[in-house]
Amino acid sequence: MSGFFSKERITAGPNYNRWLIPPAALSVHLCIGQAYAFSVFNEPLTRVIGIQEALPEDWKLTTIGWIFSLAIVFLGLSAAFAGKWLEKVGPRMTMFTAACCFGGGLLISAIGVELHQIWLIYLGYGVVGGCGLGLGYVSPVSTLIKWFPDRRGMATGMAIMGFGGGAMIGSPLSVALMNFFSSDTSTGVAQTFAVMGALYFISMVIGSLAIRIPAENWKPAGWVPSEKPKKMVTQHHVHIDEALKTPQFYLLWVILCFNVTAGIGILGQASVMIQEMFKGGISPEAAAGFVGLLSLFNMAGRFIWSSASDYIGRQNTYFVFFALGALFYSLLPSLGQQGNVVLFIAASAVIMSMYGGGFATIPAYLADIFGTKFVGGIHGRLLTAWATAGILGPVLVNYIREYQIEQGMAKADAYNFTLYIMACLLVVGFICNLLMREVHPKHHLKPDTAGNGQ
Repeated sequence: MSGFFSKERITAGPNYNRWLIPPAALSVHLCIGQAYAFSVFNEPLTRVIGIQEALPEDWKLTTIGWIFSLAIVFLGLSAAFAGKWLEKVGPRMTMFTAACCFGGGLLISAIGVELHQIWLIYLGYGVVGGCGLGLGYVSPVSTLIKWFPDRRGMATGMAIMGFGGGAMIGSPLSVALMNFFSSDTSTGVAQTFAVMGALYFISMVIGSLAIRIPAENWKPAGWVPSEKPKKMVTQHHVHIDEALKTPQFYLLWVILCFNVTAGIGILGQASVMIQEMFKGGISPEAAAGFVGLLSLFNMAGRFIWSSASDYIGRQNTYFVFFALGALFYSLLPSLGQQGNVVLFIAASAVIMSMYGGGFATIPAYLADIFGTKFVGGIHGRLLTAWATAGILGPVLVNYIREYQIEQGMAKADAYNFTLYIMACLLVVGFICNLLMREVHPKHHLKPDTAGNGQ
């Protein structure tokens, strides 16, 4: 089996069509992107025992919120620890392992729901599934950057847009399956987890079988690297461990962390939030549609913004994200108070496009700053910022919301303070992006070691 999964086995020949790689990446990212649709399970999970309505022994929303947070935490941790392993064993082994973890995590979660044991769901979807998220997320990205050295932003956008679009499939599929399996004795969540686990496992395995890597020093036909590279785009390489010694890594860490925190807390509670902010005006089905719409803009933004960054530069792209994001987050509370559903949804959609664009542009930003040789491993370590944001964002939303409601605030107004905090975080991100400079030459790999492995 090790031979079947080895890098040598999946190294493509000289005439291989590189456009066959994006579908292989999408078959994984569209599956693991289901995490963005997890909020559709939140309300049904609060009445697993009561079925029609929540009983005292049912789980609270704050308890359920940790499922999503744990998944994002272990996404970041697994990506960080598996970065070097990915560069060593190649994407096929990593993607297959991701399929086993993510599909298996959903099956464990199904058992947890059936037995009403929250720790099993934490273990299944949070820990095991989260590891599947991390491994599946990073494995196609560095591969695509190597296949598309001429369009790094577009390449990462193609890979990561699938993760953003996963909820576009996962949200309506989850609702449809829960409706199909629901009965007087079941909310249908357990059966839905089981079916989706099997379907996602099959799709991710197909992607792992289809992936290929280019031969050493391969270049696209007719493409010649520019002798005068763009500003903030290096022709050198920085080793994974050496990258941690540079201020640029930590500035990018804060940039990603705050960009993600600002979006993930809202996205994780999108279904419940819009129903509460527009009480009586948004049905659960419409809220699921809202989640799907956010997913669509999340996905489109990943491709459009990252492709645009090939022309306007990564730093300028992030300036747009942080400036417009801070403005729109500041406007959301007043739009909710005015009952302006259309503008609220429109602003949220634009925010999600930039949120997704931030994810898709960061690997290309890393490749520009640190070179392409170790970008997979460096990207994995940077995703600890996502793990941090996976706790920070939902905690800000869930616990501030609950505290304000306990103090007598109406549910419709319980998100306002958090939205203003998110806007402030984006201002800090803007400042960190302003401080970005090229890496000092002392951190570059020497020519005699550039060809070595880890």
